[in-house]
Parts: sequence; structure tokens; C-alpha cells
Amino acid sequence: MSIVHSDGLGQFQYDNATSHSSRVATKWLQEHSFDFRHFHWPPKSPDINIIEDIWDALLHVVEKRSPPPRTSMDLLTALQDSWCEFSPGYLQTLVESMLHRFASLLRAHGGPTRY
Repeated sequence: MSIVHSDGLGQFQYDNATSHSSRVATKWLQEHSFDFRHFHWPPKSPDINIIEDIWDALLHVVEKRSPPPRTSMDLLTALQDSWCEFSPGYLQTLVESMLHRFASLLRAHGGPTRY
């Protein structure tokens, strides 16, 4: 976080998935909480998390590769290459969609949304 947001304005976000709520992860977050601001996220709410859209887009790009990745290193390279192909506009659009995602979540009283 200090490398990406050396100005101290970055926020750490995670979706409270079970793997992120483990004792090890929770301890790490507590020990490093002074290094960043933590965005409090509703429990298990992937429908408002833009990373889900990014993973989906990466999956589709990688699935279209010919030949497909055959090793874990091939997959890593394919994911990195695909990430670099995303336009800044695509990522900015996802960030700007957050207000709509939260509004949808509030309208659904915390239930599923179209996101």
C-alpha cells in the first residue's frame, strides 16, 4: 500500500470472504492497520466489488488465448499481459460505478443486485 499510495490516501478493500477472515488474515490486518485506511465492506458482498468484474474480464481474455496457458507460469504471464491490455478508461468506469452499486445495494436492503 505504501508503494502504490505513498501519499497515504489509499484504502484497503476486501469483501469479507471466509479466506479473508481467517485468524492469520485478521491478525495481519490488525498489525498493519496503521499503514492504510480500511474500507469497511458488507459481509460477503461480491455483487458490489469491482474486482469481480475484473476477474471476469481477465477470465474471458485468457480463455480466448491460443494456445491456452498450459502451466502456472503460462497462466501468470497470460494474466499479466491481459491486465496490461485493460484500458485506463475501463478501470475508471468500474471505479465510477461504485456509487450506483451502493445505491442498488441500499435499494435491495442488502439483498442481491444486478451487479
